[in-house]
Amino acid sequence: MKTAFLGLAFVTAGFATAQSTDSANNATTKTGQNQVQATTQDAEALVKQATEYQNAQNWQAAVETWNKVSALLPDWAPAYYSKGYAYQSAKDNESAKAAYEKYVATVKPEEIEANKQTLGYAYFFLAFSEQQANPEKAKQYITKSLQYDPSNQEAVKLNQILNS
Repeated sequence: MKTAFLGLAFVTAGFATAQSTDSANNATTKTGQNQVQATTQDAEALVKQATEYQNAQNWQAAVETWNKVSALLPDWAPAYYSKGYAYQSAKDNESAKAAYEKYVATVKPEEIEANKQTLGYAYFFLAFSEQQANPEKAKQYITKSLQYDPSNQEAVKLNQILNS
């Protein structure tokens, strides 16, 4: 969860640096800044609320709140990871799989280093989900998982099973 808050801090900083100083567009820019500030504040409040729902193990409310975060910040990968976690905790593995797939697709190249552990877990879950239906795809996922987090012993074990 700390990754989620750290990511939101980067998003907030990104919004702040995107402000224009062009005096001809000052009124338009000010309105845009106010909208960005409201969106950022809304997202921060929603992340806090979703985290509280997860801490209380209210998985449905957590998922609904992460959906709101994703609607405000569609390129913010941690929301999809957190939604996957909530679905998985609620024993909705198909929805968890879809959320983790969206997460790995949304992480930007410059964010990979900071997200290696969560990427490793997401790929592990995807490999585990695919092991019966599509063993070749599962092997690709487990390779990615171990690439990002070679210390995950569950992934190491699954890799041995898939490649035996």
